[in-house]
Amino acid sequence: MSKKRTRPKRKRWFLALLLIVIALLFFRSEWLGKMVYPIQYQEEIQSNADRYAIDPRLIAAVIRVESNFEPDAVSPKGAIGIMQIMPDTAEWILKQEDFGSITTKQAGERADAGIRLGAWYLNELLRQFDGDMVKSLAAYNAGPGKVKQWIREGTWDGREETLEDIPYGETRRYVQKVLFYHKKYDELYDNWS
Repeated sequence: MSKKRTRPKRKRWFLALLLIVIALLFFRSEWLGKMVYPIQYQEEIQSNADRYAIDPRLIAAVIRVESNFEPDAVSPKGAIGIMQIMPDTAEWILKQEDFGSITTKQAGERADAGIRLGAWYLNELLRQFDGDMVKSLAAYNAGPGKVKQWIREGTWDGREETLEDIPYGETRRYVQKVLFYHKKYDELYDNWS
């Protein structure tokens, strides 16, 4: 008979615990959101965001989509590092500015080096596309020459509302994902500047 009394108590205890957890999720949604959408390497991201005058949440969104914060990631196409830069692009970037002793190899292995080169490149694309984030993100994935060609030929007008006109499905999905994570990071990390 003691077992029958224990089961209803266990069920009530479990139900009460479940209700508490659900209540916490609703009341602490920011906390839950930051667990679901964490940002690693915040110091390195902030430092380079300041250096290149870019929103740190945008850098974090690019990293999330490119490598999910894995500093030594390598794509099937050969892009390297936390911000997935092609080695030839990394070599070109290194010739554009004094990056100290950073090498292409380090950009493919170390978060600080990869974020530095990736943030510089993102800044350069924003400069080339007059600060237009959507065009710049498309260029980060497909290359600036290709995006300029699409716009020049009228294939895509460069607007977020017409992303479906981007001829490369990978680029279209890439821009959509980065914009999604950027929005999430804006909501959750609004005090991060």
